Amino acid sequence: MSEIINAVYQNGVLRPTEPVSLSEGETVRLEVVPETPVEEAQTEWEKALQLASDRGLIKLRPKNNKMEREEFLQRDKAWREKVKNMKPLPGKPLSEEIIEARGPW
Repeated sequence: MSEIINAVYQNGVLRPTEPVSLSEGETVRLEVVPETPVEEAQTEWEKALQLASDRGLIKLRPKNNKMEREEFLQRDKAWREKVKNMKPLPGKPLSEEIIEARGPW
């Protein structure tokens, strides 16, 4: 049986805020998701985005919508590497297809 519990981290130990249904010495797997400040999301969509961000599934941009320089450089490098390894698509470029379709002037 799985359950979600809230805990407080004190002196190197996670202490549940409510009683838990575990046996003494039982091994469990934890997913630590810090609670965000009480900035109440306005919509269900925003709540879902915040939850996905808290769980590390997505990365939200800061409120000012600016990306850190380090993140930009990392993304730029990854994109350049991806483009460098792309193989050209078969066939003619679209511009040549259009010119041929127009026919002689």
